[in-house]
Amino acid sequence: MAHNIFIDGEAGTTGLQIRERLEAREDIRLIQVDPERRKDAEARREAFAQADVAILCLPDDAAREAVRLCEALDVRLIDASTAHRVDKAWVFGFPELDKGNRARIAGARFVSNPGCYSTGSIAMIAPLVAAGLIAPDEPLSINAVSGFTGGGKNLIAEYERGEAPAHFVYGVDQNHKHIPEIIQQSGLTMQPIFAPSVGSFAQGMAVQLPLRLDGRRNMPALHDALAAHYKGEHFVRVLNLGETGPRIVPTILNGTNMMHISVQGDQDSGCATIVTVLDNLGKGASGASVQNLNIMLGLDEATGL
Repeated sequence: MAHNIFIDGEAGTTGLQIRERLEAREDIRLIQVDPERRKDAEARREAFAQADVAILCLPDDAAREAVRLCEALDVRLIDASTAHRVDKAWVFGFPELDKGNRARIAGARFVSNPGCYSTGSIAMIAPLVAAGLIAPDEPLSINAVSGFTGGGKNLIAEYERGEAPAHFVYGVDQNHKHIPEIIQQSGLTMQPIFAPSVGSFAQGMAVQLPLRLDGRRNMPALHDALAAHYKGEHFVRVLNLGETGPRIVPTILNGTNMMHISVQGDQDSGCATIVTVLDNLGKGASGASVQNLNIMLGLDEATGL
């Protein structure tokens, strides 16, 4: 028996990739709205009413409107927008966050899909806070570079026209939309300094967390804490110390739902950088949505991934 799935906003970058991952599956029946009526509230409500699970690939305000349309309906929701990521009524959709999060996702009506930058950041910080290797009030800085697809259709068009720069830093006013979820889901009490940037490649991402080392917080300890946290995980791999070589390429996992975490640095200098690599449209968006959908439907979470 096929599960009925509605992607509200399937014409966008994330929605298109979710549809591509689902449309060939025999266990999924996609419910679609006539393109001419995709912004029609009644047409959308009819689609929601037919769905077992709906995935919202919408701007924040439109996602909130979609939730209102579903209030009286028996449909479960995955929201890929920022609208509900720090809402306590929603389960944060990073299955690997802790040992109980899969069960929370499996039983939830509302699941908020993490953002790409926050997935990479939380994946490093949360296990180290839990292990006592990062203090919740420690001043941290996070640096990152993403492919331009993370900026939406206007930025994509700018790059496709050849008008965008090869690389630019943005969001340095420290009000980036991912910061609240990074703080909340990582267990931090102090806001980290966040410096995201965009490169002239479509997909891919590298997120970097510089850390000072000491006698207890050394490179093996950081590696071992991360490796213990993600032991047995299908989609997250902690690389061995020294495994990456001199270059870390942000596009190496494109087209997958994988994430690699590595600990880099020099113990003698007391300086280290933890680096997470993922596809900003894979584990950072569409892949994560499908993984959460599989968990909510009681399926193998790697199905279609």
